[in-house]
Amino acid sequence: MEFNDKDKAFQHLLDTIHSYQPEETCEDVKKAYALAEEAHKDQRRVSGEPYILHPLAVAQILAEMQIDTKTITASLLHDVVEDTAYTLEDVQNLFGKEVAFLVDGVTKLSRLDYRTKEDQQLNSMRKMFLAMAKDVRVVVIKLADRLHNMRTLRYMRSDKQKRIAQETLEIFAPLAHRLGIFNIKWELEDLSFRYLEPDKYYDLVDQMKQKRHVREEIVNEAIEILQKALTDSHIQFEINGRPKHFYSIYKKMKKDNRDLSQVYDLYAIRVIVNTVQDCYGVLGIVHSLWKPLPYRFKDYIAMPKPNNYQSLHTTVIGTRGQPVEIQIRTWEMHHVAEYGVAAHWRYKEGNANAGKNEFDEKMGWLRNLLEWQDTSNPKEFVNALKLDAFSDEVFVFTPRGDVIDLPQGAIPIDFAYRIHTDVGHRCVGAKINGKIVPLDYALKNGDIVEIITSKVGKPSLDWLKIVGSSESRSKIRGWFKKENREDNILKGAEALERECKRLGHDWKALDTAGRLARVAKQMNAGSEDDLMAAVGYGGFAVNTVLIKLLELHKKDVQKQEEKSNLATIEKLKPRKTVKRNGTGILVKGEPGLLVRLAKCCSPVPGDPIIGFITRGRGVSVHRADCTNISNSQNDVDRLIDVEWDYGGTETFEVNMEIVAYDRTGIMAEIMAALAEMKISVLSVNAKVNDTKNVTIHLGVSIKDLAQFEFVATKIRRLKDVYTVDRYTGGQ
Repeated sequence: MEFNDKDKAFQHLLDTIHSYQPEETCEDVKKAYALAEEAHKDQRRVSGEPYILHPLAVAQILAEMQIDTKTITASLLHDVVEDTAYTLEDVQNLFGKEVAFLVDGVTKLSRLDYRTKEDQQLNSMRKMFLAMAKDVRVVVIKLADRLHNMRTLRYMRSDKQKRIAQETLEIFAPLAHRLGIFNIKWELEDLSFRYLEPDKYYDLVDQMKQKRHVREEIVNEAIEILQKALTDSHIQFEINGRPKHFYSIYKKMKKDNRDLSQVYDLYAIRVIVNTVQDCYGVLGIVHSLWKPLPYRFKDYIAMPKPNNYQSLHTTVIGTRGQPVEIQIRTWEMHHVAEYGVAAHWRYKEGNANAGKNEFDEKMGWLRNLLEWQDTSNPKEFVNALKLDAFSDEVFVFTPRGDVIDLPQGAIPIDFAYRIHTDVGHRCVGAKINGKIVPLDYALKNGDIVEIITSKVGKPSLDWLKIVGSSESRSKIRGWFKKENREDNILKGAEALERECKRLGHDWKALDTAGRLARVAKQMNAGSEDDLMAAVGYGGFAVNTVLIKLLELHKKDVQKQEEKSNLATIEKLKPRKTVKRNGTGILVKGEPGLLVRLAKCCSPVPGDPIIGFITRGRGVSVHRADCTNISNSQNDVDRLIDVEWDYGGTETFEVNMEIVAYDRTGIMAEIMAALAEMKISVLSVNAKVNDTKNVTIHLGVSIKDLAQFEFVATKIRRLKDVYTVDRYTGGQ
């Protein structure tokens, strides 16, 4: 249920919370809403509605999952630190460390720290997963946030719709699946499908509508027959038709190259009972009423999925000869199936350890990933999540009957490393179902795997090309890193020098000033030798290290040039006595000189400055780094020392350059922000380029450099603003 009135939306939220929590637990929720409403009061979403409706909608999604009030409190505040003047310290002081941790976990990193938006997104994603390993509620809030954003995605540009939908389908829907939160997973998938493949989506919707009448008749007939049989057996139950989700139907059609009529589980029924014994009783009754389809029975009660999903699935031939899928589960299983790990916080108030052991077991996959994956490389980390944690799974057995889940495409070597790192290192062969197979055999569901080891066995570099798990790849690299360190250091150095020469750079010029050690620190690689060894065994790509090395070289050269230029200017300055002229500038020279600030660089108090004696126009005051001054070294006799004589009341014109995404309302938001800070705007000029970005030049009235930096920071925090800098008109 969506509300356009914030008061009605908040009351509906409280009513939902009160349905499963005592009223006294809502004090922080009320306080958080009041703070969020005040903080977001001047902000609006792209749709034009008040921004506060978004955190309210996110909190409502979580309340419907019956999650604890601390999580709901954090959800109301989840954009406050990122988008308003409130800080994380403010949140901690008002609501405590637990809520502050949750808010920080879902707060994106500032885009100013990164060269590209992709870098920012990947690092924010990594930050979220690191926080999630400590408290899964971080990602539950993020999933609810993403769900509401997807529900309102229609207000975005089409290219942004596709980008967000793709990210949702690749990261957030699989994450909801891994955590067992299926009510969010299905909706995220269907909404993503709608924006990524609109023609196929609406075609499937039309086909489903045409068959709805027949489908409802088939399901209702089956329900009626089953209800009578269960009532006669004195089993307490609830039974209903289960809606099929468009994306899952589309995937099955695409995977098996079928049309809609060939998808078996279009007609679906769900039966919910009180006990596990009743589940198997219902299954027996179902199979006595209808003939089951072979190979379509799955017992997820005896063997739950890794996300703890439990249910019995069977497909039978119904009364009209159509396949009907029937799911049977208990109420507890149903709640876990809908809300996954979030179910552990249903009654968590006052009991910090509720469900802790089960939760730790559920989060083992993420902790393992963090343990063996290099989290300093966000792109590699997110790719590993997609390949391992979010891929389809293969379930195989040890000879003792233990179930091991591996990513699709896993081979016996992956199984060996999952059992133990040493078993993987010493693996020399494998038996599948009692028969010897090659080590590159693709494991299948139900395989019984036995690993053959040898005391002299050791990994091969070729294994890196054939294993299907990032965990295995990381452990293999770790072995080579430890065993062949000296060779790896030599290989890494040779690879870097060779690539440097190929690109036309001087290796000796790059490998100075401790730059390799600085790169090693940037990449969390330890020492310079550790970095070289990592390049040698494939832990870091040669080009990644070389790019960072070139960046440091370029910065060092620029700093040296700037230092040299400033030293030259300082050396050429004449030394004269100081005289005041009453204009806000102290001039060292004759009194009574006319003083003006140069338009080319627009200096303000706080900038290093120097004067230039013009012909007939007095002293022109420039910033010390102004290129016009650097180009005037032939007129060194006309340079004169000047200083700020600033009383704090004068204002100075500064040109500001803002680069932002050209969306509706961006200029209005910038002007509103300046008006709120009481900054006078003297001139405006804007130009849109081919990439749909707008460059805005503003002339503003500023007191000093500190005020400019404050104004620039405020504008940078506006949505879709990329950069804010001083503009010198072609300097």
